[in-house]
Amino acid sequence: MDHEAEGTLVTLLDEDGNEKEFEHLATLEHDGSSYVALVPAFLEPEELVESDGELVILKIIVDDSGEEILSSIDDDDEFDAVSSKFEKMLENDYEILEDNETDGDELDEDGDEDGDE
Repeated sequence: MDHEAEGTLVTLLDEDGNEKEFEHLATLEHDGSSYVALVPAFLEPEELVESDGELVILKIIVDDSGEEILSSIDDDDEFDAVSSKFEKMLENDYEILEDNETDGDELDEDGDEDGDE
């Protein structure tokens, strides 16, 4: 995989062999390795609205035949460092919420927006 331009669609195979489309947001270097940030790409607007907008971060590695492939990051410290760098890089262009945060539009048990009585 040559370093794709931002906004490029990338097709990946999941663990079941199903093709999934992702949009390439950014590439960065960290400790001599390259990483990509991807988000799921959707054909229908409804799919985008229903998605959780999860950022997928993968490491670019070279296999035995010299082909660049994307791999998950197994080391927690490496993942934390790289994801922090991506968050800083992307925070001006995208709203980044922590896992336990919401965008403020969640409804409480009464069907009202949080904080409204």
